Amino acid sequence: MEPLTKILTSSAELFSQYGFKTITMDDIARRAGISKKTLYQHFANKQEVVNESVMWYKDHMTEHCQMQIKDAADAIDAMVQMIAFMDETYKRINPMAIFEMQRFFPEAYNTFREQLSIRDVAMIRDNIEQGMKEGIYREGLNADLLAKYRVETSLLILQPNLLVNDRGDLMSVALEVAEHFLYGIMNAKGETLYQKYKSKYLKQAK
Repeated sequence: MEPLTKILTSSAELFSQYGFKTITMDDIARRAGISKKTLYQHFANKQEVVNESVMWYKDHMTEHCQMQIKDAADAIDAMVQMIAFMDETYKRINPMAIFEMQRFFPEAYNTFREQLSIRDVAMIRDNIEQGMKEGIYREGLNADLLAKYRVETSLLILQPNLLVNDRGDLMSVALEVAEHFLYGIMNAKGETLYQKYKSKYLKQAK
């Protein structure tokens, strides 16, 4: 593995597990198995590492979801696979990570938000439009509004609030919120499919 890839992978792991504030350049070099000299050959400071690793991680997540959508049998199959993928992701996320990024590294957070508003909203909007065409989502849904709503509620649970205190809460709340969203857009036919996919992909989630 190339040193740059090691740095980005290790940084993303550390920031998601422990948050952004306490992780040092020493920690990153140690996790990546490289010297600090090598680390500083690629990045001048922690700010640069945060900016690049956040976007690398976001790109990786989006590409994974796009692959699931491409291979899914229908819109609900795609949505449930994405929920299952995020459930696995939340097992490794510190609930305070997004808040710390927003507070201490606003440049990285704003870029992260921008990518969410472009790529993730478009991905969910396309899924909703597909589901309406397939006759498994309710007719006449405002796909753009609901896609934005879904992204915003996903971010909400990653902010300090009364809903989430630890990783266990994060996983449970995320699944509950996702299921609430799905039941709001599915019709009866879709609900039947959801139960099928839920037992296949989410049987370990609750």
